[in-house]
Amino acid sequence: MSNHVPNEARVIPLRPPGARPQAARPATAPPRQGPPAPAVKEPLWRDLVGDVLRRERLAQERTLKDVADEARISMPYLSEVERGRKEASSEVLAAAAHALGLSLGDLLSRAQGELIRVTSRYSGGGRRTVSSPSSSEGLCMAA
Repeated sequence: MSNHVPNEARVIPLRPPGARPQAARPATAPPRQGPPAPAVKEPLWRDLVGDVLRRERLAQERTLKDVADEARISMPYLSEVERGRKEASSEVLAAAAHALGLSLGDLLSRAQGELIRVTSRYSGGGRRTVSSPSSSEGLCMAA
């Protein structure tokens, strides 16, 4: 017979007390260094163009309604373009730019300058410097 009391559970330790489980790693694996740094995302073109439109509108102290009416764009749509929520067509961008006294080229050139300024922060200045386009250089935008 057994000396074991029937109403008590018998515990058999699988590890010595105080031992912690270790993840199985190959012996040649380097120690972990925490999560990788998140990749820096480049800004979207629609965000840059929207920022330029909004800055210019506010600099002129004009309301969203005023510019939307002059450009013949709905006010909610122009608001979404300014916030980078909508990819506006070149016709819409030209109308908004003209309502602000800019040409489409002026708008795109300012957005390009903003793109260069913002992305130079990410690259730490290690990339080659791109100058603003002169009157003889082209600016291309593909949709």
